[in-house]
Amino acid sequence: MAKTPKEVLSWAKAEGVQFIDIRFTDILGTMHHFTMPLHAVGEDDFSKGIGFDGSSIRGWKAINESDMLAVLDPDSAYIDPFFQHKTMAIIADICEPITLKPYSRSPRYILKKAIEYLKKSGIADTAYFGPEAEFFIFSDVRFEQVQNKGFYFIDSIDAVWNMGADEKPNLGYKVRTKEGYFPLPPTDQFQDLRTEMLDMCEKMGIPTEKHHHEVASAGQAEINLVLDEGLKMADKMMLYKYVVKNVARRNGFTATFMPKPLFGDNGSGMHTHQSLWKDGKNLFAGTGYGNLSDMAMNYIGGILEHGPSLLAFTNPTTNSYKRLVPGYEAPVNLVYSARNRSASIRIPIAVHGDKARRLEFRTPDPACNPYLAFAAMLMAGLDGVKKKTNPGEPADFNLYEATPEQKARLKSVPANLTKVLDALATDNAWLKEGDVFDQDFIDGYIDYKRAEVEQIVNQRPHPYEFVLYYDC
Repeated sequence: MAKTPKEVLSWAKAEGVQFIDIRFTDILGTMHHFTMPLHAVGEDDFSKGIGFDGSSIRGWKAINESDMLAVLDPDSAYIDPFFQHKTMAIIADICEPITLKPYSRSPRYILKKAIEYLKKSGIADTAYFGPEAEFFIFSDVRFEQVQNKGFYFIDSIDAVWNMGADEKPNLGYKVRTKEGYFPLPPTDQFQDLRTEMLDMCEKMGIPTEKHHHEVASAGQAEINLVLDEGLKMADKMMLYKYVVKNVARRNGFTATFMPKPLFGDNGSGMHTHQSLWKDGKNLFAGTGYGNLSDMAMNYIGGILEHGPSLLAFTNPTTNSYKRLVPGYEAPVNLVYSARNRSASIRIPIAVHGDKARRLEFRTPDPACNPYLAFAAMLMAGLDGVKKKTNPGEPADFNLYEATPEQKARLKSVPANLTKVLDALATDNAWLKEGDVFDQDFIDGYIDYKRAEVEQIVNQRPHPYEFVLYYDC
């Protein structure tokens, strides 16, 4: 990977690149872009930036202060395989045009600040993240919401509801509800598609570990990526989602990272493995519970303590809380355990010894903005480390079959996004340590998300309301 602006531009010319695509991510986790001919991009653009209008980006600038700068990051350059014309994509950091300072609402900048705060604390010098972002592959999706109608329709070639469909002919081999884990073809009808996705990730510099069909019917899938340092992993997550969606589309399918698109079947999570390192040593390795260190246990304590407000960034949609219900392997209890997948935090078996000691936060979902989610998880964990927060006793029992006495000591995640935003409004001091998140960003984020809730929950009729109430 090229490191300097000169090397990036030389690489582009050597590869026959015609265009440079500048990319950045908004607060909700959507990547935006604009495209320039190669001859219009110079080395100065990697330090002084390229001007653009930021007033139409969700949650960003007002129209009277719309000018912004996109400062290109040379380490992020890659050749985009999905454009017709040879194009190199480069991720940009967003800056203010007058002061040239980083824009405070830029998610990538917030994660950079969190990592810098970690280093300055002296606690560690590196935070590793390993997200497992699940997704669904559908063969058809239609939805609409207007004044006099609102509906969604999704279909998948391997879905259980197509057992009796006339597919001219129907060859069977459908995935029954909640029985999609690891079936071989022909039941697994997306083997080759997932392999193409994995192969494309590898070609674009995203090391992978494996892929497989997930538990749910209707093409639920997972591709595991090799863990990496926080900022690099967040960049890779954005690219990974881009690859998955585009490979699906060019094969006649559609992919979504929506947490709960199907009623009555498992939703998609983003289990996130994490650990802190210093001078090449894993600080989470120890001799305590699950062979973890005291630091790791305090980090767990921080995540559990701030769980209700943390979910504003790790589970940021109203749809997220349709996944976080009992009965679908969803980690709804804010507890930790070794190997227990029904807990919010699991301590996986480290088959490769101390270097693999880590925790797995299972509550997040792939609708999150990885820059904000990683930053918030890191800040919650560091708050626990600094305060030596005790995570309490582990929950080494099936949480869905807990006794009344056991249930009495369980703390569950909030039931909906409104309660999560209420928690963030009152519990946010830990995010502002080191000026990582500022109050303007937190307030703006809460306002934007409350408006989403108002639109979805309070203003629009739900299809099931017609089932319940039409004849009242």
